[in-house]
Amino acid sequence: MQKPIPYGRQHITDDDIRVVVETLQSDYLTQGPRIKEFEENFARYIGCKYAVAVSNGTAALHISALALNVKPGDKVITTPITFVASANCVRFCGGEVVFADIDPQTYLLSIYSVRKLLEASPKGTYKGIIPVDFAGNAVNLEAFRALADEYGLWIIEDACHAPGGYFTDSHSQKQFCGNGNFAELAIFSFHPVKHIACGEGGMVTTNDPELYKELNRLRSHGITKGDDKYTNSIEFAEGIEPESINTGAETGNRELRTDYPAWYMEMQQLGFNYRITDFQAALGSSQLLRADEGLAKRRNIAAVYNRAFMNKPYIIGQSGVVDGHAYHLYVVEAENRLGLFKYLRANNILAQIHYIPAHLMPYYRGFGWKEGDLPNAEKYYRHCISLPIYPTLTDEQQQYVIDKIDAFYHNHE
Repeated sequence: MQKPIPYGRQHITDDDIRVVVETLQSDYLTQGPRIKEFEENFARYIGCKYAVAVSNGTAALHISALALNVKPGDKVITTPITFVASANCVRFCGGEVVFADIDPQTYLLSIYSVRKLLEASPKGTYKGIIPVDFAGNAVNLEAFRALADEYGLWIIEDACHAPGGYFTDSHSQKQFCGNGNFAELAIFSFHPVKHIACGEGGMVTTNDPELYKELNRLRSHGITKGDDKYTNSIEFAEGIEPESINTGAETGNRELRTDYPAWYMEMQQLGFNYRITDFQAALGSSQLLRADEGLAKRRNIAAVYNRAFMNKPYIIGQSGVVDGHAYHLYVVEAENRLGLFKYLRANNILAQIHYIPAHLMPYYRGFGWKEGDLPNAEKYYRHCISLPIYPTLTDEQQQYVIDKIDAFYHNHE
């Protein structure tokens, strides 16, 4: 009997296990050197200046929204076809989520829908946009950047599905997801089904040094350490009794000193414990060494699916051949989706649905969103199904998936 074939899964090698064990046997399990190493490796891979590792992708979204000063009442636009965290990060800060429809061909946030929203309200109504590189298909951030600049908006790129993915800009240059050239911040996830697995984990990337400092504070309780912008005096930091502080020769030059004691730190704002561990970071760095290999394998699997489903009448839409697609998911729109889903599951093919439109989740319905508001997203949901795609999927397993899909429709004609 065929063993279960999931829609996605991690690929852990002996080298991955070795580096994790080495880290577990080292002096640091957390807040050690492996985290900085992972951040630098990831920034180099993406092509950005700075990277901040955190506990998961949701934490990355949350501190990104905080760093961009999302406040109660601020309106932020995002897509309904995404994991709900892309929208929830705005709500964590008290902001208002406004969903725009998707492009029915790409399944990405439609820039035309976003422009329509912006044009319908006075400038200043909206604060930012969170486009999502859904399934690994890179959003054209050059176009979104121009629109955002026109209306004074920031951009958080949710690139959880797309490390190594890219779009081609108007100058025919590959623009890799999260490289910081167009979005103020980008976020990634290292959940087991993602390209790079840390068990759990996330990353925020940026080219802005001030945002980088803010992100570091926010992920660790709002604490500043080793900074030249301490608020308390150096006398307080050293623990000098107030009555001993004077303007005499012995202490008169203290205000010129910057050598605060090594133990000193300040909590200057409210932050969170969103730190990643050293052994997770070690696993991430090891996985990065195979990132391009895994990406190539995903693209090969997608190409096989593309050929298999070309001109099939029961496939009414699919990811297709897209330059720069990272293929975290391989999504098709199919006739009789419910029947196909049940049939595949009965045959140990654990297909999945990505995603239930976020605006129709009960929580967001509570803000007035209803069926019919975003017709492209809702039509997509009625037909979408994600098929198995991951680097260790074998040719035989993939052919089994294709054969079962063909068999289902042949038996139901």
